[in-house]
Amino acid sequence: MIEAAMIWNEPNNKSHWDPELDPDWAIFADTVARAGNAIHAVNPAITRVLGGMSPIDPAWVRRMEGHGVLDAVDVVAVHGFPLDWNLWSIHEWPAKVAEIEAVTHKPVWVTEVGVGSFGAEEVQVFGLRRTAELLLGRVPRVFWYSLFDLPMEWGATTRHREAEGSSYYRHFYMGLIRPDGTPKPALEDYAKVAGEMGLMQWFHFEDPRLDDAVAWMKRLGTKKLRTGLSWADSFRPNATDWFDRQMEALADLDVTVTFCFTPEHLGVAPHHTSPAREPQAFADFCAWMIDRYAPASTSVPAVAAE
Repeated sequence: MIEAAMIWNEPNNKSHWDPELDPDWAIFADTVARAGNAIHAVNPAITRVLGGMSPIDPAWVRRMEGHGVLDAVDVVAVHGFPLDWNLWSIHEWPAKVAEIEAVTHKPVWVTEVGVGSFGAEEVQVFGLRRTAELLLGRVPRVFWYSLFDLPMEWGATTRHREAEGSSYYRHFYMGLIRPDGTPKPALEDYAKVAGEMGLMQWFHFEDPRLDDAVAWMKRLGTKKLRTGLSWADSFRPNATDWFDRQMEALADLDVTVTFCFTPEHLGVAPHHTSPAREPQAFADFCAWMIDRYAPASTSVPAVAAE
């Protein structure tokens, strides 16, 4: 089932929202308000999550509040990668959560946290153990990124690419399972907390890893998954068939689904990070997905955002 809907992904990061096209996030705010209201109208039981911010920025939350965004969501989410991209220590996680709690009464979820094995697999083991110690029980939801390594030949969805140097290549080492299907040492540690710590796993269009991912999650005892349904993908041939297959495969998990990625032909600029020319079109997509996969008539009672 879908227990929560996240509206966009890392909107305060230029890899996912173009600040040159929307420098004060006014268009983004309108987009979120429309989407949040549309989701609520279809199924009030769905928890609405403001797309996980990266970097963690209380000033950005205040800006969103000033735009009225927080009236259209139930949860504020954060993402953090202190051993790979962030300029703060992994031991600061509780303080980083507290920074956001200090500026909003909304619950705070950690919807993406991870440690790559780019430097050493032992670092990932340490990072997973320490993350579990610091965050489980501290926030209502924690999602580890990710189950699978991103295959090198696919390329990461980021605007920086090789200009980041080694930072770019870290995108390909965030999984607990290597591209050849063999587990890394940290997988054993994740299995110990799988019932409490969810997984965040993107599935590409017609992703061949879908069935393997479900089998692994069942074996590990994972209960909660965060993934995405791409607005841009919805315009591909056979998109609905793929969405149906994906959501059917994930039916036994509590899913937080992320709606994001602007179709090139609908953006102010032809890029997935662009604001839409008509934000209502994105809201309509969100409403369609909730109506198709989590209609009010078949939903369970709302999950407490806590």
